[in-house]
Amino acid sequence: MIKLNFNQQIDQGKITQILADIGADPMGGWMNLPQEIDINELMRIKEAARKITEEAEYLVCIGIGGSYLGHRAIIEALAPKSEVKIIYAGNSLSKRELDKALSEVGDHDFSVLVISKSGTTLEPKIAFEAFKQKLVEKYGEQAAQRIYATTDASKGDLHDEATANGYTRFVVPDNIGGRYSVLTAVGLLPLAAAGVDIDKLLEGAANAMQDLNTPAQYATMRAYLAEKGYDTEVFASFEPATMYFNEWLKQLFGESEGKNRQGILPASVIYSTDLHSMGQFLQDGRRNLWETIINYPTDEMNAKVVLAVQKAHTAGGIPVLSITPESYDEKGFGELIYFFEMACAISAKLQGVNPFDQPGVEAYKQELKQLL
Repeated sequence: MIKLNFNQQIDQGKITQILADIGADPMGGWMNLPQEIDINELMRIKEAARKITEEAEYLVCIGIGGSYLGHRAIIEALAPKSEVKIIYAGNSLSKRELDKALSEVGDHDFSVLVISKSGTTLEPKIAFEAFKQKLVEKYGEQAAQRIYATTDASKGDLHDEATANGYTRFVVPDNIGGRYSVLTAVGLLPLAAAGVDIDKLLEGAANAMQDLNTPAQYATMRAYLAEKGYDTEVFASFEPATMYFNEWLKQLFGESEGKNRQGILPASVIYSTDLHSMGQFLQDGRRNLWETIINYPTDEMNAKVVLAVQKAHTAGGIPVLSITPESYDEKGFGELIYFFEMACAISAKLQGVNPFDQPGVEAYKQELKQLL
């Protein structure tokens, strides 16, 4: 189980009410997901992953935000062995990046997985059109058999296109938002295709469900620090391969808490690399931040660096929290995913904001629509 380097007292009555509120929320479907996932859906995911690895050298995963960060985080961290190489598109509007992905696929056999609730988000929509054209050029009438769509169950542009053209289709659940969707088909299909043992991932998440006191302690500590004027949390990892896990955390907390002109700013560093750049600021800069170390149990040298950072930064006047998963594997990351999802939801509730909406994200989209 996940261990903390502190034992923060919690208001059990308040936490119990918050947990009840999360469970009753229309977007709280992730809360019991690890134990309630549909077995038939899981079998379909595994069968689709098997087909992808048999027919393709590349799987192009198209999506942005919660549609790609979670599964990319785990794939990058674990570097599993698979017959298919995963590449990503549709997470920016850079033509150079899109051209680079198209060029990398080249004339290799490939399949496309497009993940979008509506099918109208501009970044993945543009990338999907480009790769769909490439599929048609290479496979003609068979192109549709190489397209996998994870989208709304009953409506939306992508749902309608997938239904009309016979794409293999999976569902983004109505009661689970993107940043909480790693353990749905959104994350499980690309993870399975990449060679990740999704059964162990779900097992780890189910294990974390048995201990809601630990994420409640972490959420309560975050609220306490925020009340004391610490408005920035720096997630620190000592494994470069976990950079995208930090990126997922930044979306999870930033999009869940940054509302009503409040919230804790999530930032991240990778040590020891960033000790030679951001290290100076963390040691001697403004004291409005705290550090949350994700202490992956890896090797002895990193353990020494972790200890040195904890001592130096604590002496420098910043609170240093430590979160230690049980293992650096599928089970360990399954535990971490559920732990942080639960901690984030509780933390947002403690601040009086809705953890599951993101009204501010629409602002730039409306401006962009006007400009286009």
